[in-house]
Amino acid sequence: MKKNNFKPSGFNPTWIYAIIGLLLIAFLLFSDNIGGMGGPTKNIDRTTLLSYVEKGYVKEADLEKETGRVNVFLTDAALNTEEFKKFKKSDNGLSAFSGPSANFTFNVADAGNFEKDFYANVEKSPNKTAKLNTVVSSGFSSLFMNLFITLIFFGLIYFFLFRRMGSGGATGGSGGIFSVGKSKAKLFEGDDHIKTTFKDVAGLEGAKEEIEEIVEFLKNPDKFTKLGGKIPKGALLVGPPGTGKTLLAKAVAGEAKVPFFSLSGSDFVEMFVGVGASRVRDLFKNAKEKSPSIIFIDEIDAIGRARGKSNFTGSNDERENTLNQLLTEMDGFGTESNVIVIGATNRSDVLDKALLRPGRFDRIIQVDLPELNERKEIFQVHLRPLKLGEDVEVEFLAKQTPGFSGADISNVCNEAALVAARKNKEVVEKQDFLDAVDRIIGGLEKKSKVIKPSEKRRIAYHEAGHATIGWLTEHAAPLIKVTIVPRGRSLGAAWYLPEERQITTTEQLLDEMCMTMGGRAAEQVVLGNISTGALSDLEKVTKQASAMVSIYGLNKEVGNVSYYDSSGQNEYGFSKPYSEKTAQIIDEEVKAMIEAQYERAKEILLANRDKLDILAEKLIEKEVIFREDLEEIFGKREFINELDKIEQQEEDAIAAGPEQVIQPESGNNI
Repeated sequence: MKKNNFKPSGFNPTWIYAIIGLLLIAFLLFSDNIGGMGGPTKNIDRTTLLSYVEKGYVKEADLEKETGRVNVFLTDAALNTEEFKKFKKSDNGLSAFSGPSANFTFNVADAGNFEKDFYANVEKSPNKTAKLNTVVSSGFSSLFMNLFITLIFFGLIYFFLFRRMGSGGATGGSGGIFSVGKSKAKLFEGDDHIKTTFKDVAGLEGAKEEIEEIVEFLKNPDKFTKLGGKIPKGALLVGPPGTGKTLLAKAVAGEAKVPFFSLSGSDFVEMFVGVGASRVRDLFKNAKEKSPSIIFIDEIDAIGRARGKSNFTGSNDERENTLNQLLTEMDGFGTESNVIVIGATNRSDVLDKALLRPGRFDRIIQVDLPELNERKEIFQVHLRPLKLGEDVEVEFLAKQTPGFSGADISNVCNEAALVAARKNKEVVEKQDFLDAVDRIIGGLEKKSKVIKPSEKRRIAYHEAGHATIGWLTEHAAPLIKVTIVPRGRSLGAAWYLPEERQITTTEQLLDEMCMTMGGRAAEQVVLGNISTGALSDLEKVTKQASAMVSIYGLNKEVGNVSYYDSSGQNEYGFSKPYSEKTAQIIDEEVKAMIEAQYERAKEILLANRDKLDILAEKLIEKEVIFREDLEEIFGKREFINELDKIEQQEEDAIAAGPEQVIQPESGNNI
């Protein structure tokens, strides 16, 4: 039976103390109104008071000579009359604290003359016992009372703000707001230790191989120290988002079985000055006490950005103070301890050089996007909990997802299950995965969106233009399917399966640009005008051409130069690394390159106008066409890339029978 850890909250007396304190403050502030005899006090003038004395209404009066204030008390007989009945005080039990309060008050300018006039009117009065008392001013007591009220007020603020609100922090309630400089790292050890191991990490073989040695060092340090080796100070995981950097760090913690401190770079950032550096000191202090241990800082670029950047005002930067303290703790005097720091970032170009040097991060481990075989392994992990149909092949799914990260593949598998459930299926089939890939890349289909026939025809020719150029150029990516069904913000889309290559030639880039311009070229050739539908195409080719000219050195006029800053020092780009004349040449060459591919696309489409029309009409009719439809119209593709070669060889091997096995050709590695 599972143990119930729920504990009902006990009675909290804090609110009782708060209410008592507030009531005490209210009593002290308004004691004149709710005091011993309770009731109102009224200000009167001198003439009215003397007339009351002459009529015998006044019992006594107290004169404060220092302030000139007179407190007047009426007789019981006067208070019982209709005229003064509302001034009658009720005894509510508070007189022991505040004493009786006056019925009337007023201020006099000359105390001596007032005293003579007072007793002169007493002689005329039927009440000969009325008297005027001279009393000492209560200024000191009032000052003491105000000070007492202030102390109570600020005491309540301290209790609630500094103690109660401060106790909600990550460091517990004992320190309150004064614990803001304590580390916010979450500690995993003992029963709470992470159970993830390297077996749960698929695809990252190269990264795992580099980081496994750190785990081995923590498990068996004598193996290395007896040869004079030292434990690495840190490892930095660098790679695109979603590639598994955090998962790899969790696997290290699960394998090493040592205390694991996990936090984000933003956890060091606070509104108070000096908090970041204080948290770094406290973090390493706790880690050293539990050494050997591991500190994992995710998104370390939040505090590790190069010093001196974006500091336009010349003022001190709190983030730089935090980084300085981190540098000192990782490699400085007195840092000989078995504490390993693992950092993760996708912005290594902006990190401070002092942070990246050996002695701090001894190893910089690249966690890249998975290749074909790695994607197979990742798919196998995420397909385990799914009920799969017989037509689902892991290798096929891996081929359909080039450029996908581990997080993307996880999303594909989950989305496929949702698609199958939406269709009330018992298992997840191959088509569900294809629909999931389309959903992630292009967005959700909007079949209900109303499109005019003229617009639909333009979209069909636009997408047919892309498909035609891609089929008839050598280095363009092979087509998978084309659709004119609106998805997301696009009115049509074409899916291609790009080659997984490490380097790209000029001819390959130009063919890709020509295919991208094929949509606008088809509009011009067939309809005689162009539209705004090629916005994303123009953005893509402009960036591509600019990179070819100014970064990759693939233009004859500009030459073999590159203005790319891989160090990130010129991040804000306030000055260009080339002259105005060179900038003009770059602009002219970028424009000329794009226009040349646009004219080339128009020539190809004009030469194959009849096939373009057939393809567009079929697209209008079916809304979605596949590679088989292009083969039917254009015939077999003349240019076969490596992926097509492998597929063709596999088909030939199947056709030849099980005895014949054909190995794919292997190219030269550069």
